[in-house]
Amino acid sequence: MGKIVLVTGGARSGKSTFAENEVRKLNQKTAYIATGIAFDEAMKSRIEKHVMQRPSSWTTYEKPTQVHEIIEEVNKEHDVVLLDCITVLLTNTLFQDQIDFDGIDEKTVDLTEERIQDDIKMMIDMFRQSDMTVYLVTNEVGSGIVPENRLARVFRDFAGRSNQYIASIADEVYCVISGIPMKIKG
Repeated sequence: MGKIVLVTGGARSGKSTFAENEVRKLNQKTAYIATGIAFDEAMKSRIEKHVMQRPSSWTTYEKPTQVHEIIEEVNKEHDVVLLDCITVLLTNTLFQDQIDFDGIDEKTVDLTEERIQDDIKMMIDMFRQSDMTVYLVTNEVGSGIVPENRLARVFRDFAGRSNQYIASIADEVYCVISGIPMKIKG
């Protein structure tokens, strides 16, 4: 049975660096699942920095959505997985259908969240059934003010509930603030 470790924190809190360092300590065959899409120069730069930080021995899988599709393949060759990050994965999944969130009803929002949560649960179940140690990085998005626009509120709600679900079944949970990790579960 796989071990699941969730690493959360605010933007630029040091959560990715902490997760990468923890994975390095395991010194095992590592897969890095990158969910980011280089859609502009700023994102390209962020991705390049992440690539430069990682050991060249890690195998990178670029999977912006539907991560469950590659888990069996990853499990055949690797002992450890670092997925960075859940909130980017949610964003990609949220936008793949190009929904106008200002113009849809609550039932459609609920159905969209249900589909996204099903994807998250399938991914987590498959990681749990594997033999791998899995580090999942996510953003804590619920500590700020209530967003002004509907899309931002929908995203905050989806991410918050996804994080709660993952944290509830994770073996360990860390919160990173200003580069300092705090173990809050496990």
